[in-house]
Amino acid sequence: MKQPPDEWGLFTPVPEAPEYPAQEKYQAHLLEQYKLYVEMTDRVSQRRLTTNSYFLSINTALLAFIGYTAVKGKSDNLWLIGVAGIVLSLLWFYIVTSYRDLNTAKFSIIHEIERRLPLSLYAAEWNAMGRGQIPKLYRPLSHIERLVPWIFVALYVYVVIRSLLN
Repeated sequence: MKQPPDEWGLFTPVPEAPEYPAQEKYQAHLLEQYKLYVEMTDRVSQRRLTTNSYFLSINTALLAFIGYTAVKGKSDNLWLIGVAGIVLSLLWFYIVTSYRDLNTAKFSIIHEIERRLPLSLYAAEWNAMGRGQIPKLYRPLSHIERLVPWIFVALYVYVVIRSLLN
């Protein structure tokens, strides 16, 4: 039984025997690959959270250092730290955006695989949440997490301006 080609080249045609002599074997392999792919997608989400924690900690420590230095009256070169903080926050924003795009692609593939499984759990969940279009049902985390680096940018811009005016 040959499978039609798909948009991403995700599914390979089911070859005639000997590789897949029975549909059950094909389905078992499909399910195993699906489970592995879902697990890898979850790991990307975990790395994303770890990255956010890392950048949040660094930015918090940097602002605490700026505050401590300013209180001690040693704020001559705080603009340099502010510029470094701006760069760090912009990198954070781009990394978060990259993770969001990667997860979007991974979930598109998961939805496609689910079309060949008895249940489409992730697709059903996404539909139940209004496909991210109804804020009362679901507000995508990426909208919020992409805003946080810009808050830090604003704080660092304030530090730079304040430092240069003193």
